[in-house]
Amino acid sequence: MLSYLLAVLAAGANATSSVLQRQANRAAPQKDNLSWKLIRDLLHQPAWFGGIAAITAGFLLQATALGAGSLAVVEPILVLELPLTLALAGRVFHTRLRGREWLATAAISAGLAGFLFFLAPSPGGAAGVGWLSWVAGAGANLALVAALTLWGRRGPAGHGGTSAGSSARQAGVLGIAAGSAFGLTAALMKAMTGTLAGGLGGLLTSWPLYAMIACGITAMFILQSALNAGRLIAAQPGVTLSDPIVSVLWGVLVFHEQVRGGPFLGLAAASLAVMAGAVIVLARSPLLDQQSGERAS
Repeated sequence: MLSYLLAVLAAGANATSSVLQRQANRAAPQKDNLSWKLIRDLLHQPAWFGGIAAITAGFLLQATALGAGSLAVVEPILVLELPLTLALAGRVFHTRLRGREWLATAAISAGLAGFLFFLAPSPGGAAGVGWLSWVAGAGANLALVAALTLWGRRGPAGHGGTSAGSSARQAGVLGIAAGSAFGLTAALMKAMTGTLAGGLGGLLTSWPLYAMIACGITAMFILQSALNAGRLIAAQPGVTLSDPIVSVLWGVLVFHEQVRGGPFLGLAAASLAVMAGAVIVLARSPLLDQQSGERAS
């Protein structure tokens, strides 16, 4: 139960970060998309520093949750970030949730509960994972992130951008790339928590810590570009869904977390589909569009 609570708190911290980061990205020019100049621009936005502080707290809560639970349990709970983001934005921008938003939120909660119940993952760990598995898994994950990021460069946003393509498509593709990178970060975070038994010295001399930091920074960089490229309604579904999907694949395929098979697997897939549909409905909420104040594509 502790891992569940910590994961919910991490989702809340991430939601706070999302509201602040999206507010900061409103003022950043699109021509700096996928460039370090974008970070320079954001350094002039006080809200961005608040967002970084919030997401740092979210990372710490997530790491603690992963130390007590499995990837396949903790990461799907982070999908709750989206309804929490909408609720927080409603408070900040003085708007009210309507029936559509409440129904989608209920569907996300029901889909998440069904997914965790039917999948019933057992704890696993990185202790028995060999180098070949790490290289193959990380290589495939990074190849996916790189391919999506290159695809996300094609469009009006970014240095030398043209009118060809859609910034909404860019935001969506870069959102999936960022979520996929966060999924790898979560896997490395799970491996990092396994080194804590060796004390501070063991932690500081372990490679997962530094790989996690590098991957997390990369994911954050891509996320800023996703938020800068287009509207929140385009970027959010990819960010919200790709992270837990990639994390569950890491948990099952690499960390050997056991899940139910047979009909339970089909029911878990159906629950995931319900959750995905609700995420898309909620991310396309007119309230969220108004609150973001982002540019039209």
